[in-house]
Amino acid sequence: MNPYTKAQDEKFREKIRRFAEQVVQPRARELDREERFSPELTRQMADQGLFGVALPATYGGQGLDYMALVIAVEEIARIDGSQAATVTAVNSLGLGPIYNHGTEAQKQKYLLPVTREGKTWAFGLTERDAGSDSGSTQTTAELKNGQWHINGSKMFISNSTSELSAGITVQAVTGKRGERPEFSTILVESNRSGYTRRPIQDKMVWRAADTGELHFDDVTVPEKNLLGQRGKGHRIMLETLDSGRLTVGAMGLGLAQGAYELALNYARKRVQFGRPLSKFQSISFKLADMATRIEAARDILYKATWLKVNGQPFSKEAAMAKLYTSEAAKEVADQAVQIHGGYGLIQEYDIERFYRDQRILQIGEGTSEVLRLVISRKIGL
Repeated sequence: MNPYTKAQDEKFREKIRRFAEQVVQPRARELDREERFSPELTRQMADQGLFGVALPATYGGQGLDYMALVIAVEEIARIDGSQAATVTAVNSLGLGPIYNHGTEAQKQKYLLPVTREGKTWAFGLTERDAGSDSGSTQTTAELKNGQWHINGSKMFISNSTSELSAGITVQAVTGKRGERPEFSTILVESNRSGYTRRPIQDKMVWRAADTGELHFDDVTVPEKNLLGQRGKGHRIMLETLDSGRLTVGAMGLGLAQGAYELALNYARKRVQFGRPLSKFQSISFKLADMATRIEAARDILYKATWLKVNGQPFSKEAAMAKLYTSEAAKEVADQAVQIHGGYGLIQEYDIERFYRDQRILQIGEGTSEVLRLVISRKIGL
C-alpha cells in the first residue's frame, strides 16, 4: 500500500479494478471504433459508486476522500480513457463546484440526480476564443425581472450533450467592475428553451466520451440559479480546475500504467530472432525506464492529493502532478507503441487507442505550457 493511501482507498481500488477489467474492457474497443457514448455503461459506472466518490452519503456519495476518487479514475484510465474522462468530468468538474459553493437547496436539487440516477453534469468554461485564456469569456448573463438571460456559446464541453446530461455550470459575464468584466457562475438545466447542444464527432481522442459544442440563445433561468456569489465565478472555476488537475493527473497515471502493462505482456510473448523481445536489453531497458517514470508519477500525484485531503495548500503540487503525469503518459505510450512495432499502429491492438488518448492530457485542464506558467509563479518567478 502506498504511504499516502488508506486501507479503504485500496479496497475501493480493488473493486473498481475488477469492474474496469470485467465490464469496461470488453466494450472499450467497440465503443471507440463506433465513436459512441454509452448511457448503459455510464449508468453501470454510477451504480459502482463512481459518481460522487468523495461526496457524503447525504448527497448520494460514497463518503470516501479525494484520494479514493483519484485511485478510481486511475483504475478506469488503466483500461479506457473515454470512460475515465466521463468519471473525471462528473466528479471534479460537475459535482465539485455545486458541492463546494452551492446552497443546500442547490445541492439537493442538482447533486442527487447525478449520484443516485446516473445523470451527468457539465462544466461550461471553454469557448472558441477562450481556452487557456479563460478570462476572455464572451458568454453573457443579464439579470432582468428575477431571471438570468444567457447568450453565448461553449466549446469542448464534457458530459454535455447525451440523454444523461442534466445541465451545466456556466461561466458568464454578468457586468463590469471598473474596466474589467465581472464573471459569475450560473446553473442551467438541459431542458431550458434556447439551449442547444451538438456532439463533437471525428475526434482523435476519447471517442466514446460525450463532448459537445453548446449555444445559449436567450436562455432564461431563475436568479436563484446563481452559484456562489455574484462576481466570484472565475475564482470558482479556477478553484475547480485545481482539484480537476488531480483527477486528470490520475488519467495520465492510469493510462501510463495500462500502456506499460500492454507493452510488458507483448514483449514477453513476441518472439524475434529466436527469443522473446523482453530478453533484448534495448527492450528491457525501455520497460525499466517506463516503470520508473510511472512510480515517480504516482508519488507526485498521490502527494498532491494527500495535501488536498489534509486541508493543506495544493495548487502548485496539483499543477506539477498534472504536468508530470501527462508527460509521463506521452512518453510511456510512445515507447509502448515502439515495442509493439507495426502492430501498435492498428486498432486490433489496444495500445493504438492508448497512444491517441494520451494526446489530450497535455491540453485539457491546463496545457503543459500554462501549467509551467502556474508553477513558475508559485515558486516566486
